[in-house]
Amino acid sequence: MNLTPLQKITYGLYVVGCYSDDRPVGCIINTCFQVTSENPVLAISLNKNNFTLDAIRRNPRFSLSILAEDTDPSIIGKFGFCSSRDNDKYSGYGYKDLDGAPAVNGKFCGRLILDAFDFVDCGTHIIVIGRLKATYEGEGRPMTYSYYHEVIKGSAPKNAPTYREEPASETQPAAKRVYKCDVCGYTVECDGELPADFTCPICGVDRSHFKEV
Repeated sequence: MNLTPLQKITYGLYVVGCYSDDRPVGCIINTCFQVTSENPVLAISLNKNNFTLDAIRRNPRFSLSILAEDTDPSIIGKFGFCSSRDNDKYSGYGYKDLDGAPAVNGKFCGRLILDAFDFVDCGTHIIVIGRLKATYEGEGRPMTYSYYHEVIKGSAPKNAPTYREEPASETQPAAKRVYKCDVCGYTVECDGELPADFTCPICGVDRSHFKEV
């Protein structure tokens, strides 16, 4: 089956925030949609292996921060490519408590506060259905998933519902060399070797994680 048409479906990017006991945890997601208009209900998708899903099952209140095109891209790396099981994802950013849910500091288009009330098993992922409890306005243009891929040059983590194994890249022209981050998939072109002090603008890892493609 040709899965390419699935890439034409419009997605956004969001930070989910919740508490695990008293500790703020969270992750990046790209699947969120509104189900009802009156007394609004929304749905998000989380991988079964996601620690944030475990936290929402225990504490159903969570926040959704809607990424803007000019949101600090390192937030995507921090919240999207490591686990809250053994990482403090809010370190370096801080957070605010919004109606009982943590929301990472930064520029976002808006914030939503929801209470999860149902969980639908879809195999590898769980659809979390939540009722909207509060909203907070933000600023900026929402970051679409296509913008993330085409402009920021990021890729989907393996836990994302849209993850696809990437085919081997075609040989690049000799004038340019292309390097790819083995953590988040960010690619960069340069005329020669990457500088020794180069760090990934998405996930923050050093030069050793970049492989030529």
